Order: sequence, then C-alpha cells, then structure tokens
Amino acid sequence: MKKSHPHRTNRPHPQSPHRWSAEVTKKSDALTLEDGVFSKASATEVAQSLKRSADHSERRKSSPFRSAMSMLTFFINRAGKSLTDARRRILERAKEELRRLYGQPQLRPAQATHRAHGGHSRAGHERRR
Repeated sequence: MKKSHPHRTNRPHPQSPHRWSAEVTKKSDALTLEDGVFSKASATEVAQSLKRSADHSERRKSSPFRSAMSMLTFFINRAGKSLTDARRRILERAKEELRRLYGQPQLRPAQATHRAHGGHSRAGHERRR
C-alpha cells in the first residue's frame, strides 16, 4: 500500500482558490472581459470583443494588442486538453483576427499551423539587449 505524504490531503488548501485561472480570466487587473468572450461563435466575434475590452481598459500596463493577445493565449494555455478541436481552431483564428484588427504582421502559414498544433516559435522570444 502506498503511503501518502503526512502533510498532504485530498482537499484543496483553504486559503488557495480552487480554480485560480478562472478567477484571473474573470477578474483580470488588465482587462474587464465581456461575459462569454471565449465561447463566442466565431473567431471574429472573439477578437472584436477582446479588442473592445483592451481598447477601453485604463488598467492595462501594456499596449491594447499585447493585453488582448496575452489574455487569449492565457485562456488557450490554461484550458489545455479540455478545449475541443473546434473551439481551439476558433481561438487560434481569433489570434490571427486580433493581429489583423490591430494592423500587426500575420504569421506565415507554416508558423500558424505549427503553433496551432502545440509547437513553439522562436519569433518574438529573442532576448532584447
């Protein structure tokens, strides 16, 4: 029989929030999101909602584009395997739509496909000196 750690229990710690990532999404310091933003029917609707939230926020510390893209990426990463393939495709397309709405360069097709399937790109991750 496997012995459990003497200080661990199967219940959540009373001071720690059970679903902290859901709270971050609901009560972000940077953006006030519209209800259901990540479950909207199309990538365009998701992107337009995030853009509205980012453009109207006075609490964000970064550009509206970066704030909107960060929140979208955070949601996708935290949802992980619980996202259906269809929902993940919509949210990945919402990234492309955000880039278009903000006049940012689009990823090349090979980069977008690779990243949508869990790959990583070095673009944008170089160290600034």
